[in-house]
Amino acid sequence: MAALTSVGETPAPAAASRPRGMQSRRRRRLNAFRYVVFTVFGLFFVLPLLAMARFSLEGAKLGTWSGTAWKQIASYQNTGIPPLSSAIEVTLELAVITSVVTLVLLVPTMIWIRLRVQWLARTVEFLSLLPLTIPAIVLVVGLGPIYNRIQHYSVSALMLFWIYVILALPYAYRALAAGLSAIDVKTLSEAARSLGASWFTVMARVIAPNMRQGILNALLLTFALVLGEFTIAFLLLYGDVLQPELYAISRNTPNAGVIFSTSTAALLFAFVLLLILSYAGRIRRGRG
Repeated sequence: MAALTSVGETPAPAAASRPRGMQSRRRRRLNAFRYVVFTVFGLFFVLPLLAMARFSLEGAKLGTWSGTAWKQIASYQNTGIPPLSSAIEVTLELAVITSVVTLVLLVPTMIWIRLRVQWLARTVEFLSLLPLTIPAIVLVVGLGPIYNRIQHYSVSALMLFWIYVILALPYAYRALAAGLSAIDVKTLSEAARSLGASWFTVMARVIAPNMRQGILNALLLTFALVLGEFTIAFLLLYGDVLQPELYAISRNTPNAGVIFSTSTAALLFAFVLLLILSYAGRIRRGRG
C-alpha cells in the first residue's frame, strides 16, 4: 500500500536525514575546534622547549652548532661547585626514596579507608590536599629549624625526602584515588575474604595490583615534582641537588649551554618515563 503524505508534510526519510546531517556538521566543527586548540597549546609548550634545546647546542660562535654542552653534563666541574653528575645522582636517589615512602604511606591507608573506615575518607582527603594551599616558603619557615638542627649532624640532602613527601601528597592522592575509583574494591575484597585471604593479602595481592595504573601515575607525578623542585632545597641550603646546582652554575660560570642541556635532559627523562608508564598501563589493560 503506497504511503500518502499531506501537502507541506516532509517525508519520514528526509526528516530523519536532516538531524543526521546537522549532527555530522556539528561533529566536524567540534573536531576542527579541537584540532585548532590542541595545535595552539602544543605550539605554546613545544616552542620554548625547542628554543631551549637550540641554545643547548649553541657553538662557540653565534649561529654555529656544537654538542659540547651535552658532553659536559656528566663531567662538568668548576671552582667551588661539585660535579654535576653527583647532583643528578642525589636527585634521582631522592626521587626514588620520596616515591617509595609516599606510596607506602598512601596506598595501604587509602585501601583500608575504602574497605573499613569510609567515614575517615573526607578527613584524609583534606589532610592530603592541604599542602596545595600552603606556599613552599611557609613550609621552609616552619621546617627550617628542624633541618638546621639536622644539618649539624652532617646529614646528606637525602633527608629532604620528608618535606618532598609532604609536597607530593596532593598529587599522589588524586592519582591513587582515581585508580581506586576505577575498580570495585568492595566486591574484590569480599570475594578474597570468602576464600580465606587475610586483610594484608587483600590489600597487597588483590586491590593493589588492580590499581597499578594509579600507582604508576602517582610515581610519575612524584618523580616530576622532585626533579623540578628548587625553592625548598635552595632555601634550606642543600646545594648538592640538581636544581640548586643548576642555579649555582648559572651564577658562577659563563657556560650557559650546560644549564640548557641539563634542563633539556631532565625534561626528556620525564617525557620518556611518561611514555614508559603509559605503555605499561596499555599493556595491563590489554591483558585484562
